[in-house]
This record gives sequence, structure tokens and C-alpha cells, in this order.
Amino acid sequence: MRKPKGDKVDGWLILDKPAGLTSAQAVGRVRRLFNAAKAGHAGTLDPLATGVLPIALGEATKTMPYMVEGTKTYRFTVAWGERRTTDDAEGAVTETSAVRPDTAQIEAALPGFRGDIAQVPPVYSAIKLAGRPAYARARAGEAVTLAPRTIRIDRLALVNIPDRNHAEFIAECGKGTYIRGLTRDIALALGTVGYVAALRRLAVGRFTENDAIPLDKLEGLGHIPARLAYLRPVETALDDIPALAVTEADALRLRQGQAVQIPRAADSSVAGPISGQEGVRAWRPGQVVYATLADRPVAIARLDGDNRQDMILRPLRVLNL
Repeated sequence: MRKPKGDKVDGWLILDKPAGLTSAQAVGRVRRLFNAAKAGHAGTLDPLATGVLPIALGEATKTMPYMVEGTKTYRFTVAWGERRTTDDAEGAVTETSAVRPDTAQIEAALPGFRGDIAQVPPVYSAIKLAGRPAYARARAGEAVTLAPRTIRIDRLALVNIPDRNHAEFIAECGKGTYIRGLTRDIALALGTVGYVAALRRLAVGRFTENDAIPLDKLEGLGHIPARLAYLRPVETALDDIPALAVTEADALRLRQGQAVQIPRAADSSVAGPISGQEGVRAWRPGQVVYATLADRPVAIARLDGDNRQDMILRPLRVLNL
């Protein structure tokens, strides 16, 4: 087996991504700064966008799906009167409109975009069609048709109208939401067209821009030990799932990919989320937990069985820490 290039570096870095970089480029820069063997990110930001980009290093990459699930908060500026191919400032103008909505019209339209709504993703997106990203097909001149998806918008508020051509909003939303698509649809509902002129992600889950380190500051630290101080534990992404303490023998079996039996009497060892909520959680068949030994993560696992008898703990992802 070929040895991976780089060092074993495990943890989460909350990056404040600058404009002009793709998320993949930002990950590459961070990976090189830590000389990490493996890296990934939770939640793509367009090159135009800035703000919170959680980056997983090493074993943290196994927990990325749980970070992606977190609610995201954005501040964005809509420019009215032009529709663009990419639904943001980087695209070519395809349609214009002289209509400029006022405050009352915007406020009246926003309730229709809160809650669970259907959204057609922008054609310039990474969604794959027959194995090829939609944006690659669009750039090649192909006609791209994407199916609508259900997304969740928990909050959508108008926060400023700097001039008649622009409006600023804040949105809190679930995974899979395209702010470019939201902007496009708000404009159409208002009888005009529009695109994202500026976009900043303010938060992913409990991590806000105040937790994020700018890339230039990270680069300016000069050496890896200083940068390691900004790494958060691998279990950072697991704050919203319960922890289950296991024995040393069971931890060894889990690390070998084997299921273990958890006595029903051990119910009291199922703790609340490590985010600090108190109390003990009752077991549920199918519940996902993360197994720990002396407060050190061992594996992400699923509890199977019946509430009336012992449970079987099956490892889903083993954490080699």
C-alpha cells in the first residue's frame, strides 16, 4: 500500500475563506500549510464568496457529513435588473429588467421563501448529470435541466437597501441551499431579474466568523506548531450526536471493524451531546452515536437491536486517533 504524502494531522480548521479562491483551492492551501496527508471541506463556497469554510484534516474527513448537516447563515447582496448565466457577478448578462422592487414589495415576497420550499439548483453547479458536473456541461454549451429539490430556509430577512439597484439579506438555511438560486427566485417573484453581487457565509452550525481564521493570518504564522493551535478536535463535527462510553476491549473490536454487544444495563453510559447539554439519552434502535474510550473518539457507530434487550453497536467509520 502506497504511503500517503504528508504528515498525520487530525482535526478541524475553521477558515475565513477570501474571495477569489474556490473551496478546493482553499483546502489545498491549508493542506500544504499543515503538510497534512488528507484534507477536505464541509460545504462549498463559490469563488466570489467569503467567510466560514470548515476544513477537515486527516481523520476529521470521516466526520465531514456531520458538519455539512449544520445550519448555515449567509449575508448576501442582490443586484436587481440583470440575470446572469451563473446567477452571480462572474456570469455573462442574459436578460435585463427596468423593474426595481421597493421595501414593501420585498417584504411581502419573503414569506414565500421561508420553511421547506422547492428550489431548482443553478445550472452552474457541481451537481452531476450522467457523471459530469452540470457546470461543465453548461460551459460546453449544452442545455442543462436540473430537477427541483426541497430545501429549508429557517430565516430570511431584508437588512438593508443601500440604493435602488441593490438589497442586502440574511438567510439561515439547511444543507443543499443555493443562495444564487434563492436570489434568482426572489427576483422573479418580484417581477424582475437579479443576481448575487456579494456573498459571505457567517456561520456553519455553531461556528461563526468570529471562530474563523483568515487565510493570510494562517500563512503568516510561519511554522506548523503555531498553526496547530488553531486546530479543533476531530469530534468537533459530532457535537450534535450522543457519545457512548465503551470498554477498552470493545474499543479494540470496534477499531477492527467488528460489532460489539452493549448490555441493556449500560443505558446510563449514553451521554448527551458533547456540546454541553446535560442528561442521559434513551437508546433508540438505529441511533447513531460516537463511541469513546476515556473521552477519546473510537468510532462513529449505529445501535441496532430492541429496547427490551442488549444492543449491538456496529461501527460505521473507525477513527484512528
